[in-house]
Amino acid sequence: MTVFFNRYSTPLIAGLFAVSLISGIALFFHWGSAYFHSMHEWLSMVLIAPFILHLWKNWRPLLRYLRGAPFAIAMGLSLLAALAFIVPTGGISGGPGRRSGPPQFALSQKVMGGTVTEMAAVLDETPEGLTARLQKAGFIVSDPEQKLSDVTIASQKSDAQMAAALSTP
Repeated sequence: MTVFFNRYSTPLIAGLFAVSLISGIALFFHWGSAYFHSMHEWLSMVLIAPFILHLWKNWRPLLRYLRGAPFAIAMGLSLLAALAFIVPTGGISGGPGRRSGPPQFALSQKVMGGTVTEMAAVLDETPEGLTARLQKAGFIVSDPEQKLSDVTIASQKSDAQMAAALSTP
């Protein structure tokens, strides 16, 4: 088995990197996102295993790289490039300018932060009518001023189930 990994770790890295490169470019330009999104995420995760095996196989030469200035400079530049994306979004924990993914996800988060009464107005319904409809769908609504996110939590249901209930007249 060790012979297999020693022989194939570098070629697997090259192949999986090529897949990641092509799918990443396609995602960047929004070409076939439905095809490339899962491929890019999953195969990038698979890439970790041959990467670790490659490091293990080439540990001694790697140590020579670690001691040199080019490696330190490259790692520093990579960190700065990553920070250029993290800092404007409010950091990893989020903040006022944090990203929320695609616009439809941001909209969904806003809707879920609204109350039953507010959503009823958007749907051109009365709060009582929407409350009854949600209860019929299995949601526990104790007050029309309750946030939709709190209703889903109290009902032990998902946001997707709430969206389905809201979109079904």
